[in-house]
Amino acid sequence: MSSVTTVLIVEDNYLLLEMLTRLCEREGMRVLAASSGEAALTALRDGGESIDWLFTDIGLPGLVDGWAVASAYRERHPQRPIVYTSSAAQIEGRTVRGSLYLRKPFETRAIVELASIMSARPDEGRSGIAG
Repeated sequence: MSSVTTVLIVEDNYLLLEMLTRLCEREGMRVLAASSGEAALTALRDGGESIDWLFTDIGLPGLVDGWAVASAYRERHPQRPIVYTSSAAQIEGRTVRGSLYLRKPFETRAIVELASIMSARPDEGRSGIAG
């Protein structure tokens, strides 16, 4: 496994996707970016073993939402962290162990802290986030 932490970021808002990508890259991460659930599933299929954690919006356009992306990722990596995001006030208990929920709009500082934690301690981060 590479010593560089890899994150798959799934976000349909292009500006937000670009910002998240830059923040994670500044923390030394390799970023795979997807703007739809379908593109995220392709990234999981093509490079899923190298993805250390998932950052996904829940409300994605098309047939594949963030829940489906997270489910596919969880099947491959039961112990690796998932971060869900949404502008919804509450998500109905669908998160799974090892996941974290960030409500939009989130502060840049929160993403920087999260990226810093994940890039500095990927092995600990894989099992250290409680949902």
